[in-house]
Amino acid sequence: MNEADALKVVQDAIWAVIVGSGPAVGAATLVGIVIAMMQALTQVQEATLTFVPKILAVFGALLLFAPLAASQLMAFTEQVYGRIATGF
Repeated sequence: MNEADALKVVQDAIWAVIVGSGPAVGAATLVGIVIAMMQALTQVQEATLTFVPKILAVFGALLLFAPLAASQLMAFTEQVYGRIATGF
């Protein structure tokens, strides 16, 4: 295994994490922006109002996009195991 192989494995691992967690982070960001705008419009600055909708959005996104995250993780795992089997 040389430096290029190690860099490729690390890049693939980072990409798998980004794709797997992207929907949940995106949902939390979108809900956070919408709630922040509503708080700015109504001037209700209650910090606890943001938690429940964000949690629900994240759980919903995780349930909806769990197959995508699992397939990314499975593809990365198969790639790493294939590299180990062939000696990189």
